[in-house]
Amino acid sequence: MELHNLTPAEGSNKNKKVRIGRGQGSGKGGTAARGHKGAKSRSGYSRKSGFEGGQMPLQRRIPKFGFKNINRIEHLGINLDVLQTIADNDKSVTTIDLAYLVENGYAHKNDRVKILGRGELNAKLDITVHKFTKTAKEGIEAKGGTAVELSY
Repeated sequence: MELHNLTPAEGSNKNKKVRIGRGQGSGKGGTAARGHKGAKSRSGYSRKSGFEGGQMPLQRRIPKFGFKNINRIEHLGINLDVLQTIADNDKSVTTIDLAYLVENGYAHKNDRVKILGRGELNAKLDITVHKFTKTAKEGIEAKGGTAVELSY
């Protein structure tokens, strides 16, 4: 037994329960350990998120810019080279529609699909989706396929 490994017996030292703000006799009366004055000393205080002590907060210092069109319709783009890959992998496919794309993981069920013109299509495919670019439609029809647009 040495001085550095002495500890009091279990249960002999209890933590002093401090009842804050219950008179001078408690030692925590008066200001109740909140300091003097200021918002933090008052009851009901809660700091607003982003509050910087009265300094102009970051979200107000940064300028606003841009515009978000609430009527915009987002489309999932699938290029002709992806359709060619589908045709290469599955020789039996002749028609590609939204259900086929969802089933094979190229789109989600609520996606609006647009066929884009990147790449080249060598297979004759009948494609039914929401939209086509001009070059994609020409590329599909040049190989004898059809491009049918779904209505919204």
